[in-house]
Amino acid sequence: MDTFSVAEQTVRAALQSGVREFVVCAGARNAALVEVLAQAQLAGQVTLWRHFEERCAGFFALGRCMALQAPCAVVTTSGTAAAELLPAMIEAHYQQRPLLAITADRPAVYRGTGAPQAIEQENLYGVYAGCGSLDQWSRLGPWQCNVELEEEFAVTHCDFSAEMPQFSQMQKPVAVAALARWLREDNSGGLVALVGSLELEEQEEVWHFLDALRIPVLADATSGLREALAHIGLPDGDRLLRQQPPQKILRLGNIPTGRFWRDLESLPHSEVWSITRTGFAGLARENRVVTGPVHRVVKSLGHQERIGDPLGYFDDTARRAAQIEELLEAYPESEPGWIRTLSHYATLASSLFLGNSLPVREWNAFAQWQRPVNRVMANRGANGIDGQLSTWWGASAREENAWCLVGDLTALYDLAAPFLQQQCEQKGRVLVILNNAGGRIFERLPRLQQMQSAARELMINAHPTDFSGWAAQWGMSYLCAASPDDLDAFEPGDRTYVLEVRPDPQQTDDFWQAWERIHR
Repeated sequence: MDTFSVAEQTVRAALQSGVREFVVCAGARNAALVEVLAQAQLAGQVTLWRHFEERCAGFFALGRCMALQAPCAVVTTSGTAAAELLPAMIEAHYQQRPLLAITADRPAVYRGTGAPQAIEQENLYGVYAGCGSLDQWSRLGPWQCNVELEEEFAVTHCDFSAEMPQFSQMQKPVAVAALARWLREDNSGGLVALVGSLELEEQEEVWHFLDALRIPVLADATSGLREALAHIGLPDGDRLLRQQPPQKILRLGNIPTGRFWRDLESLPHSEVWSITRTGFAGLARENRVVTGPVHRVVKSLGHQERIGDPLGYFDDTARRAAQIEELLEAYPESEPGWIRTLSHYATLASSLFLGNSLPVREWNAFAQWQRPVNRVMANRGANGIDGQLSTWWGASAREENAWCLVGDLTALYDLAAPFLQQQCEQKGRVLVILNNAGGRIFERLPRLQQMQSAARELMINAHPTDFSGWAAQWGMSYLCAASPDDLDAFEPGDRTYVLEVRPDPQQTDDFWQAWERIHR
């Protein structure tokens, strides 16, 4: 089959798999694919996005998968261009997102020869993505379609006038009898729910389920239920549960952000059940898992009797909440104080993307509880910090008033992301960069204090960078705020607005010292 026919066949197979959006990184080897996709776009069958850099493109496509709840493809040329997609494919694997990598390749005869742009591309992503014909793809995770193409081809007309069939995912039945028995068994040793990231369609059923049980809940912001479950939530719950571990843990959604989840590795007496769409246990120790859409699983459990709080976790919530409020009011220019201030502004956003790893943790602990924040997202599959801005742009590409909060190093990892902004909705778009001049989250690790000062400096990666020049380079509005009073000049408009927040290092140190004192 000639090169152009192979390209057309590949695009049609992607369409039959339910792909309607493609992020294109053009090159000589994938030019035939680009031409076919352009013809499909003219026929109204696909939406095309373009980027010059494959790593950004891969994460942008991941964001589109999150927004669409459907497959999205990224198309690359051959060689190391295809390798740049590995981080996004890893993240898609652990999120179980249907990210499709269509990687153009030189014919197989070139493999192992060292010829230009001829690397071993077949099954390039190893355990993180399947590879092969698209009719084998379940769309339950990422996939690679590696296409061998000659560089020369003749363009012909592709008829995309026929409507492509809509793909529907088969729903597998889930077994919940054992979990239902576990929930009804003796709960005198305490049952606590940890709620990680949930899909939008999962949230309402989970809220009703937990509201009926009335057990203590520690809900991540990315669950979409943090504020809605505040009446049974645990302020400072991560530390409280570490001090007094319950007998039973029910995890709903993806892997929770808090430290207590990691501590469960060394708490074998706390029994753990997980209900999760991805199927990942999230622990190396024993942990029983029910895999499936969380709302379907909890609905299958049927009516549950109220269990309550036999260990009395709720008894101390008012005091703990008051202590947090006092500290935030005392240190408004600390990092946690800034999180509280920004959380009030963000209630006006259509969606919020939280970066790893300090912003998402501090948001869970210190954001306001009164008003819900719409659609909170994060890349919590592999917990990496690369590709965060690109994922945000992809996940919110069609939205006005989309917000993102990341740290300074996270922003530096993804400086090419704004290339796509002209293709996206920019009205009311706000990118908040919490610039504390390095990876300050490492300063709070006890083991860091035992290391040599030179080693600590290597861990923190201190830097003098501000983001004013970067914002100007991409035509984005910019404001640097060192105090909440500076937000009087904050006026998002019709183009992306970069808000660089500079927490006061002394107030931040004072906050954490006071935080430690009240927990002794």
